[in-house]
Amino acid sequence: QVQLVESGGGLVQPGGSLRLSCVASGRPFSSYSMGWFRQAPGKEREFVAGISRIGTRTTYGDSVKGRFTISRDNAKNTVYLQMNSLNAEDTAVYYCNASPSFIWSRPGDYWGQGTQVTVSS
Repeated sequence: QVQLVESGGGLVQPGGSLRLSCVASGRPFSSYSMGWFRQAPGKEREFVAGISRIGTRTTYGDSVKGRFTISRDNAKNTVYLQMNSLNAEDTAVYYCNASPSFIWSRPGDYWGQGTQVTVSS
């Protein structure tokens, strides 16, 4: 079992930045690739970003490329999502995911509870 707890969401103005964090506990953190997904009201869940077990490989959804950066600190059991140049379309609940693979069309079984990000003036 892996427990995931996200934090760092909130209200931000268009053009602003936020950094989300996800702390993992349970099984060894470095055993999992980590990903971020988001879901806006009335929309399907969307892949945002993924990072491999030791952080050597990253991938991003098309809508966030060049604006978001995923990183991880295995010593702290934490994955981060730095979000810059935010716009209203980024408003969603953001979820952390732990996966044994790097295939983000098939996310892993472990999810956090989500953190709300709202971009509004």
